[in-house]
Amino acid sequence: MVTKKGITDFVRMKEEKKQVTWITAYDYPVASFAEQAGIDMILVGDSLGMVVLGYDKTNPVTMEDCLSHCKAVRRGAPNTWIVGDMPFMSYQVSDEKAVHNAGRLIKEADMDCIKLEGGVRVAPRIRAIVAAGIPVIGHIGLTPQSSGQLGGFKAQGRDVKNARALIKDALAVQEAGAYSILVEAIPPELTAFICELLTIPVYSIGAGPADGQLVICSDMLGLFQAFTPRFVKQYANVAEIETEAIRTYVREVRAGLFPTDAHVYHIIEPLEQFEKMFQEFRES
Repeated sequence: MVTKKGITDFVRMKEEKKQVTWITAYDYPVASFAEQAGIDMILVGDSLGMVVLGYDKTNPVTMEDCLSHCKAVRRGAPNTWIVGDMPFMSYQVSDEKAVHNAGRLIKEADMDCIKLEGGVRVAPRIRAIVAAGIPVIGHIGLTPQSSGQLGGFKAQGRDVKNARALIKDALAVQEAGAYSILVEAIPPELTAFICELLTIPVYSIGAGPADGQLVICSDMLGLFQAFTPRFVKQYANVAEIETEAIRTYVREVRAGLFPTDAHVYHIIEPLEQFEKMFQEFRES
């Protein structure tokens, strides 16, 4: 049985320079596979909007979408630390709304903590959520919910001015009480400095080495084909396997090769009794 890790474990792993493994999951099967594989953490990200629901961005995802997928992931990975993502406009309006929606992820979906995007500008929200007794992970760098303001899905922190702003964001997230932070699509030199500067764990997605790594399951499994970020390493091509399997199914059905006798349920009474019954219906 998998032993569930917690905040103290993740802090200790940073101190001991042990890497934390983190992956997204959006449904019961992948969550179950991740737990069996020994993953440390699972994120039910609002990336589900793009890789599961077919939107071209994450902003359309609702609280109800997140709650539904979080519940499924919890059922699939009951012994893993699971992070529920706060979707667009679930926390931006006010501290009260932020606390309410974070609480729903904890209470209704049994999440262990929540994640939200932003640095300095969301520090009051982080502080309010933490004050309500809910653990928070910050998220800075390329923040998909704000991609329009960032000029699209582009790497951040590549010049001194932008890097300075991100360092201030990281410090603000820590000072607001988040227990860890995710940095996305920033240069590894900047990631290394943030890891050195902060006392809380720093996790990377497309940002080079850090205290741990996050990957999108649909990217690393080869399920999402719309585009492939530069930082993705594909460990399998499940889309190709599934497409070929469906293609074979279509071909066999059309050729009369499926189903065969091995794929049906047989009657348990003499055929004559069935034929008699069929005739009765024909004559009625």
